[in-house]
Amino acid sequence: MIQAYIPEISDGDKRILLIDGEPIPYSLTRIPPADDNRGNLVVGATGTGRELSKKDIWICSQVGPLLKEHGVIFAGIDIIGDFLTEINITSPTGIRELDKIFELNIAGDLFNTIEKKLD
Repeated sequence: MIQAYIPEISDGDKRILLIDGEPIPYSLTRIPPADDNRGNLVVGATGTGRELSKKDIWICSQVGPLLKEHGVIFAGIDIIGDFLTEINITSPTGIRELDKIFELNIAGDLFNTIEKKLD
């Protein structure tokens, strides 16, 4: 896979979690280290929590219903600048970090959603 360089990576790679098509109202924004352009925590990026921007919310409003329509209950999307760069449905990360920063219980919300679907 090849991705064009997006200069806004210096401001971070935002991971937004969606449950049943609806976004958690915060992103885990991963700021790359000075010696790397990747916003991956494993390569030394710093994770910070941010409220979603208007553009983030718009992107979620476009992607979320499609994910829900296709039966995807939990997903993580990545946004750099104003660009959607990835949709992760196999192993979205960021729950623990966002829970800690914003005192959330995302896993609890996810399991509540799953339980409702099983009723």
